[in-house]
Amino acid sequence: MTTAETGAAGERAAAEYLRKAGYRLLERNWRRGNYELDLVVTDGEVLHIVEVKTRHAGALTPPEAAATRRKFRALTRAAAAYLRETGWTGEVQFDVAAVEVAADGTMRVEWIENAWEYNW
Repeated sequence: MTTAETGAAGERAAAEYLRKAGYRLLERNWRRGNYELDLVVTDGEVLHIVEVKTRHAGALTPPEAAATRRKFRALTRAAAAYLRETGWTGEVQFDVAAVEVAADGTMRVEWIENAWEYNW
């Protein structure tokens, strides 16, 4: 499985995990120019901007370690563009879905809410 295929599988697993948890998927791989958001979901009151990080189990670093400050800066720019486009005026939260792929192909999703805090 290529890196892109692993990432896409992780995003599908995270989207399904969130759907089962009661979230409504608004966007998957939203892109505008240089901006990209992996998943955008809502629980009705809060808009969740979800960065999905996928790694194979046993990798040198866990998936959540790839959620860096630099990535957060890019996410905030993309989120601002998304908010302008959609007109969302409610609360926004930045979360991480850390996905580990086991040797047998099964995936474990760890949901990290409020991974970054941003004061609009």
